[in-house]
Amino acid sequence: MLQLSRGLSEILPFLAPSLRDILGRLSPTVVDGLEEVRLRLSRPLSVRWRQNEFFLDMKGELSPLISGAYIVSREEIQKTVQLISQGSIYAFEEEFRQGFLTLPGGHRVGFTGRAVLEGGQLKTLRDISSLNFRIARAVPGASRPLLPYVLDLRNLSPYHTLIVSPPCAGKTTMLRDLVRFLSYGIPELHFPALTVGVVDERCELAACCDGVPQHDLGPRVDVLDHCPKDVGMLMLLRSMAPQVIATDEIGCAGDVTAIWEMVNTGVSIIATVHASSWEQLEERPHLKELIKSKVFQRYIFLSRRKGPGTIESVWNEHREPLVC
Repeated sequence: MLQLSRGLSEILPFLAPSLRDILGRLSPTVVDGLEEVRLRLSRPLSVRWRQNEFFLDMKGELSPLISGAYIVSREEIQKTVQLISQGSIYAFEEEFRQGFLTLPGGHRVGFTGRAVLEGGQLKTLRDISSLNFRIARAVPGASRPLLPYVLDLRNLSPYHTLIVSPPCAGKTTMLRDLVRFLSYGIPELHFPALTVGVVDERCELAACCDGVPQHDLGPRVDVLDHCPKDVGMLMLLRSMAPQVIATDEIGCAGDVTAIWEMVNTGVSIIATVHASSWEQLEERPHLKELIKSKVFQRYIFLSRRKGPGTIESVWNEHREPLVC
């Protein structure tokens, strides 16, 4: 088997042996750009590589065509689920209810199947039919170009900042790296280290496994894992005395209410949201008032134009471009 990158080598033990063998034959070039591995019952084995989806054959070779692709069997799905759940789906019932589980290394596997309801509410999933392994990659230094715009060097605190991007365009990676910078401090800018509270509802930002963040967020970070954002932000505010609170993918009424409660507390807020433009951002009904009231002082728009994390523009609260 070829020497594999850390990301792929960390997910292989959770795959059925036959699938493990196929992925172990991937070329180093493919491994370096691998983003996702998808298993679908009685459908072709596929991967996302450099923003595009390809099918795999038994030799581990990529093709955009279905013909010749390896078909994932029921036994392979079942064996993979068994490995992920350590032989006990019931012990991971909450993770199956949420539709994803975090693996060591910060990699996340999402799944679909038959929904089991109880009292009209989703209790868990059974008969898993699709799995999506998303390979986590921290990019230390990714947010460095943003530091002059995000940091208030006079008051030695970050501006209230909203990172805006479509899905899979690097917003979580950028937020994670900003948290890391703030937690360590930035000596070259004479910026002190700060205490950061992280609300990681979907377990992507810190990617905790058994309570331990799988990504390096620095030494001064307190993480609330799997906690709803609106509840978690206020919990951190009241219990952990953070100087900064960071959270991913805000948007619902509860998130906005919690942000309003924090605005005048002296705590800086750094968050992300799904959108591609000002127009899409303002179509989010709960965010519109935050924009109108100039709560966020910096807006960072990202895209995948030159790869995930492409910085398209930076704006201030008056919608004046700082980088465009």
